[in-house]
Amino acid sequence: MSTAPPPIRVAIADDQSLVRTGLRMVLEAEPDLVVVGEAADGRSAIALVDSLEVDVMLMDVRMPDVDGIAATEAIARGGTATRVLVLTTFDLDEYAFAAIRAGASGFLLKDSRPAELVGAIRTVHAGEAALAPRVTRRMIELFAGELPGTAAPSGAPGLDSLTPREREILIAIAEGRSNPEIAEQFFLSESTVKTHVGRVLQKLDARDRVQLVIYAYEHGLLSMPGSP
Repeated sequence: MSTAPPPIRVAIADDQSLVRTGLRMVLEAEPDLVVVGEAADGRSAIALVDSLEVDVMLMDVRMPDVDGIAATEAIARGGTATRVLVLTTFDLDEYAFAAIRAGASGFLLKDSRPAELVGAIRTVHAGEAALAPRVTRRMIELFAGELPGTAAPSGAPGLDSLTPREREILIAIAEGRSNPEIAEQFFLSESTVKTHVGRVLQKLDARDRVQLVIYAYEHGLLSMPGSP
């Protein structure tokens, strides 16, 4: 008899206790999720990750003392397996995009439906990015001034190690395509796509798909939005 996988361990960082309570109620209704801690600021969020086994941290970006951007960066640098899912009120929140650049694996609006929140947690825990293509494009636009945009693809660190198929997979990820969409585009099985994605992540030393999106634009594999 097969045993069920352990539940996803989630922590919540938000300076509003009412928000934390609401999120906890939603998550505790799911059999595969367990809330292991709460934090009211970024410093406490970092301490939670340091002291507990946290799979996914729900991170508000605008908090007192240490904000969510600095906390996300510290968690990403810490070398743990914790994934950060950014929570924000506005879908064009530049603070939230900065947190993603700092190492977060996803972006979610606070008024999202419970099913969307739960789905995003599961997606991030599985190693994928909870980012809609529209959000990805907006994120790149905000960072356009920082990205070279004209960098030559050849000679980029790690890029030469990719096979032609892996490079195609990388570009498809940067265009915001999901694994099922990539499978359909290249007439591959989803398991094969997952294998390719895993190899690309490993070869480019990327934490997740968000970093692959940024990498692709930084090294000229795709044109910047709005460029000819």
